Parts: sequence; structure tokens; C-alpha cells
Amino acid sequence: MHLLKWLYPGLKFKRWMGLFALGVLLASLGLALVFNYKYLVDIEEAIFWAVYAWRGSYDYTATTLVGIIIVVLGSALMLLSMRYIIRSVITVLLPENSERLVDIIYEKRKLSRGPTVTVIGGGHGLSVLLRGIKSATSNVTAVVTVADDGGSSGRLREDLGIIPPGDLRNCLVALADTEPLMEKLFQYRFAGKGELAGHSFGNLFIAAMAEVTGDMEQALKESSKVLAVKGRVLPSSREHVRLDAIMEDGTVVEGESQICKVHKRIKRIRLFPEKVAPVESALEALRTADTIILGPGSLYTSIMPNLMVEGVAEVIRQSKAVKIYICNVMTEPGETDGYTASMHAKAIIDHAGQGVIDYMLVNSHPISPEMQAYYAEKGAYPVLIDEEAINDLGIGFIKADIINETDVIRHDPEKLSHNVIKMAYGLRSGDISALMTKGHRLP
Repeated sequence: MHLLKWLYPGLKFKRWMGLFALGVLLASLGLALVFNYKYLVDIEEAIFWAVYAWRGSYDYTATTLVGIIIVVLGSALMLLSMRYIIRSVITVLLPENSERLVDIIYEKRKLSRGPTVTVIGGGHGLSVLLRGIKSATSNVTAVVTVADDGGSSGRLREDLGIIPPGDLRNCLVALADTEPLMEKLFQYRFAGKGELAGHSFGNLFIAAMAEVTGDMEQALKESSKVLAVKGRVLPSSREHVRLDAIMEDGTVVEGESQICKVHKRIKRIRLFPEKVAPVESALEALRTADTIILGPGSLYTSIMPNLMVEGVAEVIRQSKAVKIYICNVMTEPGETDGYTASMHAKAIIDHAGQGVIDYMLVNSHPISPEMQAYYAEKGAYPVLIDEEAINDLGIGFIKADIINETDVIRHDPEKLSHNVIKMAYGLRSGDISALMTKGHRLP
């Protein structure tokens, strides 16, 4: 049964097996001509007498059956020999996965035919989506914010003058196809009270790789090889930036980590310096995407900073891709207090222009009273889905169960990616394009 796996569609193995069989046939014919074709007659005569001795008379059907048996036997030997030839090479290159060779090839072929998706954001929400979407396509690029200035990332940013590696690290790990030990290693955070305290190993690794290669984009590329990443992770900019928020009362809060602490209504956010050059490969990923996804993640501190980088919002507006915004399930204290779903989308449009969102994906699963009470103590509440207000913005929306409610409320990687891929295929084919004017609940 394991041998039959090599005949799975999409492996591109059967065509080479056929070519190999043709080569064997031609080689056999050539040998017969070289050594004298009469030997073929001798073989046929031997089969004739064997059939005659068996049946007591000559039967052409029996000869045909013998021929079929020889063909099947020869094909089986060819397949078996090719299997062991490939296996002898793979056991050296992939000793621990040699038994899963067919499954690995099949998975890679399948994922390579998936839709081209570019995801924009940062923080925990983005890594949740990536963790699920890597099982549907390997043609995924994460464009990640570089405005983080807190924790280990902020310290490395100030000490080494590099862009913050924290969100980049989380995305690499989320897209990784590697052993659990390697994931634990990259996420390991040093304890104690020394200079390493609070730093994660992954942040230090990326920082060291950036020093060695001289470029953060190249550092991420090389780090992706270590983690066997399915897709790409790119910063939206290579420049050292600061995120500022202009509040409705006119005050300005400087620094991403400080914005949610003042608990004032945000009017607008901006980058300092205002002119920030983009990473060209990130723009190219947006241009060539079939689907562009904003979020999930903090509205003003994870998604917006990417849209403020020069050229990013413009490329998104001009793109023919399906543009989906994944709305947060809960409001964020100090950032989106009292925001409805339409207010989230309007904030993005006000900053990046009309045309950056085609559809919203919103949660339809009810949140238990217990969890609502738990979050209310922290100042967070479920985001109200104000359907008419969403449509008034020229945006369609789709409702779906996309959360996992355990001890906290988070987007579920599998549910989220399943619905995003369903939207990507359905909206591009026009099967659910009527949603521009009304909401819809995915089955």
C-alpha cells in the first residue's frame, strides 16, 4: 500500500516512471537487436512449449496472460528499485523523515498550488493566522510591523540599532515546519536578573544573524532555512521608526508601548519620521497576491504602522486582490474602547484610503457570560457587529465561528485559516461576490 502512494496525483512521479519504463523497453529492444533478435523467438517458443505441456494444447490467451504477468513483474521491479534508489539518498539527507518521504513530497506539491496570500500586521494575532494558514498554502508572505518598542525587542532596538525582531520571530515560528524543540528554543526567554534577562533566544538569534549578514531581510531569509519556514516573513521597512498617536484632545503620545497607557481616544496615528521607505520585496508581495489580509491584531499598534509606510497603502488600493480585514473579537483597553466593527474598518480607511478593504471577517460565535464578565474586569468588551454601518462604508462582511474560547478568547488558527481560504477562493470565483451589499454567514 505504501508503494501505491507514489501514484498520488500531483507528485509528478508517474510521468517519470513512464519515461523510465520507456527507457527500459528501448534498452531491451536495443539489446535484442545487438545480440540477435532470434533470442526473442526462442523465448516465445519456450513459452509455447510450457503452455502446451500445461494445457495439453496451445492457447494464445495463455501466452497473453504470461506476457501480462511479465509486464506487471517488470513494472513492480522498476518501482521497487526506484523506491530504494530514492530512499538510499533520502536517508542521508533526511534520516528522521525518510519513512514520510511520499507524504512530505505530496504535502509540498499540494501547498505550492495554494492561493498567494499576503498578510499584514503584527503581534500575537498575526502569528495565530499564520499558524493555521500554512496548512492550506505555502505561498504566504507576512509583512510585519517594525514599530514595536517594548520588552526584549525594544531593548535590542535601542542597544543594536536594529528593527525590533519580536513580531518577526513570532511569525517565523508560526510558519515553521520544524521540531517542537526548535520552536521552544526560539521562544525561550531567559530568566534571572542579568543583561540577558527578559530576552528571548529567537530575538538574539535574529539580531546576531542580522549582524552577520548585514541586512535584516537576508537575516530572516537565512533564519527561515533553519526553521524550515513555509512562506516568507518580511519587515514593512528597514528603518528605525517610532509610532506616535495624536489623541482627540490634541495631545501626542510617543512610542507604541505608551499609546494604550494614557486611555484617551485616538484620533490618528503617525510614524516618526513620517517618510519611511518600504521594503521592495514586501511591496512586490502585495502586488502579486491573490488575497491581501489585514490582521488580526491590534488596530492602531499592529496593523496601522504598516499602512503608514510609504507606498504600502497605495499598492493595496491598486491591487486586484481580494482584500480582507479580520476584525478583532474584543475591544482593547486604551486603544479601541467602545469601538464597533465598522469603527475598526473606518479607522483603517481614514488612514489608508478607500479601497484597502473589500470585505470584513467577523466572529459569529457567542461569547459566554462568564468570559464577558472576566474581560469586563480588564475593560474589554465584545466588538459589536453593526451590519448596516459596515455596508455604508462600501464593505461586505462575512460572519463565521473563528474563535477558541478556553481560559481566554483567541482566534482559532484552524477555524480562521479555513474561513479565510474559503473567502479567498469564493470571492475570486464570484461564488459569494454578492456579499458586497449584505452580510453573510459562512456554512
